Amino acid sequence: MDYSSFLQMREEFSLLVVMVILLVYDIFATEKALKQFQTVALSLFTLHTLLNCVPREAFAVAGGMFQYVPMQTYIKTILNIGTLIVLLQAHKYLDEDANRVKRGEFYFLTLSTLLGMYFMISSGNFLMFFIGLETASIPMATLVAFDKYNKKAAEAGAKYILSAVFASSISVFGISLIYGSTGTLYFNDIATVFTGTPLQLMAFVFFSVGLFFKISLVPFHLWTPDVYEGSQTNITSYLSVISKGAAVFVLFTLLVKVFPKIISDWQPILYGLAVLSITVANVFAIRQQNLKRFLAFSSISQAGYILLAIISGTALGMASLVYFVLVYMFSNLAAFGVLSVIEQRTSKVQMNDYNGLYQTNPKLSFVMMLALFSLAGIPPFAGFFSKFFIFSAAAQQGFYVLVFIALLNTIISLYYYLLVIKAMFLNTNEQPIETITSDIPVKISLVFCTIGILFVGLVSTFYDQIAVFSFGM
Repeated sequence: MDYSSFLQMREEFSLLVVMVILLVYDIFATEKALKQFQTVALSLFTLHTLLNCVPREAFAVAGGMFQYVPMQTYIKTILNIGTLIVLLQAHKYLDEDANRVKRGEFYFLTLSTLLGMYFMISSGNFLMFFIGLETASIPMATLVAFDKYNKKAAEAGAKYILSAVFASSISVFGISLIYGSTGTLYFNDIATVFTGTPLQLMAFVFFSVGLFFKISLVPFHLWTPDVYEGSQTNITSYLSVISKGAAVFVLFTLLVKVFPKIISDWQPILYGLAVLSITVANVFAIRQQNLKRFLAFSSISQAGYILLAIISGTALGMASLVYFVLVYMFSNLAAFGVLSVIEQRTSKVQMNDYNGLYQTNPKLSFVMMLALFSLAGIPPFAGFFSKFFIFSAAAQQGFYVLVFIALLNTIISLYYYLLVIKAMFLNTNEQPIETITSDIPVKISLVFCTIGILFVGLVSTFYDQIAVFSFGM
C-alpha cells in the first residue's frame, strides 16, 4: 500500500503535529520555559491556520473513507479562526495560578475535538464519520467538566456525557440499520441504493439524532442551558460555535449527498425542527436572567435559522450556511468574550449585574451591543446579511410560510436582545461593575470579532468566494 497518499490530509497532519509538539513541550519543558507555553501554542496554531487556508483540488484517500473537496477548506478555516479566538479569550483564565498546571490539558483537549471535527467534515464513510464524532465528543465532555472543583461544572459534564452517550448510541444503531439495508457504509454507494423503505427511513431518523443533539435542536436541546451555565465561559463559547459549525456542515453534506432520494421525507422533518427550535428558544430566552443561559437559548434559536439554509438542499443553501456560520462565529464569540472578561473579574453573570455597564466599561458595552445587534439581524451588521441569504435560500425552494415564521421570530428575538442593551445603556445601578482592563490577547480577540461583525457583511468578497466553491460541489 502506498501510504504517501495520506500526506494529502494536510490539515489533519498539520494539526496533529501541533498537538504532539505542545504535548512534548508541556511534559519536558523547564518551569521557566513553560511561562511561554501559551505564546508558543498560539503561534503554532496561527501558523497551522495560515498554512491550510488555501483550497486544493479534490481527492480521496483510504479507499474513499476520507474525501476532500475545496469547500471543506473554508469551513475548516472558519473553525480554526473561531478556535484561535477562543484560545485568545481563555489566555487570562489559563494564566491564573490555579490553572497554569492545566494549560497543556486545555489546549490538547481543545485541539483533539477540532481534529475529530476535521474527520467528520471530510468523511466519506459512516465509520470514519463516527470515529470523528466520538473524537470530537469525548474530549468535549472533559472540557465541560474541566473545573473539577466546581459543582456546576461537574454537573454540566455529567449531563453532557450522558446525553452524548444516548445520542451516539441511537445514531450508531441507525448506522447499523443503514448498513443492514444497503450493504455498505460508503456515502456514494449508499446514495445509489437508498430508496426510502420504511426500515431505511427509520434508520435515517435514528442516525440523525446524534447530529440534532450536537446542533441543539428542539427537542434535543434540553442539555444545552445547564451545560452552558455550568461550563467555564470560554469552553461554553467553543461548544456553542465551533462544535455547532462542524455539525451543521456535516448534516447538510449528508442530506444532499447520501440521502437525496428521500428529500421529500427529510424536508418536513427539518421544517418542523426549524419552527420548534426558533419559537421555543425565543420564548424561553425572554425569561432568562442568567446571561449564559440566555445565550444558550439564543444559540438554539440560531440553530433553527441555520436549518433554513439546510432545508433548501441547494448550492445557494450551502453558500448561505457557510456564510451564516462565519458571521455567527464572530457575533457569538464577541458576546461570550465580553461575558468571559466580566465573569472572570467579578463572577457576575446575571442580567441585572449589567445595569449601567456603559458608565464604567463603555468599550465592552459597545462590543456586546454590536454582537447582539448582529445576532438579531439588524442592518448594516453582518448578521442581517447572513439571515437575508438563508431566507433567500429557503424562499427559492418555495418555503414561504417557514420564512414568514422565521421573520416573525426575528422580531421576538430583537426584543430579548434589546433587554441586555437596555440594561447596559439605559438602566441605572448604584454599584455598577467596576472598570475592567482586559489583557492584550482578549483585546485582540474582541477587535477581531468587531471587525468581522462590521465588515464581513459589507465586503461582498467573503460571500462571493464561498459561493464559487459551493456551486462547484
